[in-house]
Amino acid sequence: MKTPRLIQSLLRPVLLASLLAPAARADQPPDWLLLPSAQVLSPGIYLDQILAPPATTPFAAPAVPADAAPATAVSAAAVLPHIRLAPAPAFGQTASLSSTQLLALVRRQAPDFTGTNWSGASQIRVTRRTRLLGEPELKSMLTSALQTEQVKDLGELELRFPRAWTPIPVPDEPLALKITEVPASGVGPNFILRFELATADERAGTWQLAAQAKVWREVPVARSTLRRGQLLHDAEVALEKRDVLLQRDCLDKTSLTDDSLELTENVSAGATLTPRYVRVRPLILRGRLVDALVQDGALSISLKVEVLEDALPGQTVRIRNPKTRREFYGKVQNEQTVVVAL
Repeated sequence: MKTPRLIQSLLRPVLLASLLAPAARADQPPDWLLLPSAQVLSPGIYLDQILAPPATTPFAAPAVPADAAPATAVSAAAVLPHIRLAPAPAFGQTASLSSTQLLALVRRQAPDFTGTNWSGASQIRVTRRTRLLGEPELKSMLTSALQTEQVKDLGELELRFPRAWTPIPVPDEPLALKITEVPASGVGPNFILRFELATADERAGTWQLAAQAKVWREVPVARSTLRRGQLLHDAEVALEKRDVLLQRDCLDKTSLTDDSLELTENVSAGATLTPRYVRVRPLILRGRLVDALVQDGALSISLKVEVLEDALPGQTVRIRNPKTRREFYGKVQNEQTVVVAL
């Protein structure tokens, strides 16, 4: 019969192909694929960043059954050790490594790794992983740095850019910002600054930009017209947030609790109070008659004198004998007594 011969002729190519194909071995290492490109971080180039199992790469990836367990494609990748092969390229630069160079690095850095049966790309292009630094993030970083280094406890810094910031590529890693240059006068309503960004391992670059600033702080403001000689503690004053960069010598809000301060001039409603508007109320006022205690060794004489200027406790004040019209100086002891030492 011709049928068996026909069957033999049809099966012969299949049998021949099966004889020529390599026998599968259970202990054979998996076939790893060298990626054509990879993005790495500053610590270095690692083995598991440049190789991938065929099932997880675009190189002839086999179909995965619909009912397969989710871990099927991940199980092979899990055996890749996280071994550093070489330094990462500097930010903004590219490193190209051939499969031969990488194989030599693997044999030197990971001699126990047996998965050297590679396919895929003949060369890999390694770059740094980047992201875009936008205006909100940069403004937040600059505000924090300037608040800590420049503004400090002067108030709460508000920063603006007169020109829109164009996002720039930076390393996709935690960044530290350092202020490298500000005006000698410090942060002002309009100023130019320089700063640098860096990762834990390298500097990413230096930039310069123009900025506008306001520093908000609660300061005393007159709610109505205030009169000269009035105690600040009793005056109609409220705390309002004002930009203290426009008026740097505002009174601190703690001054409102000081019952020794008085106004030195009239203040209009809505005006911000400054140190020139107040002074410590004198203990002795000009034109007042007080006792002058004149001491000369063990000798002590008391007489009435006229105070010629306002004075505080412990202050030396000019006084005059109303009878002789002679002027001399004494030290204020209290509101009724001035001590004169001969």
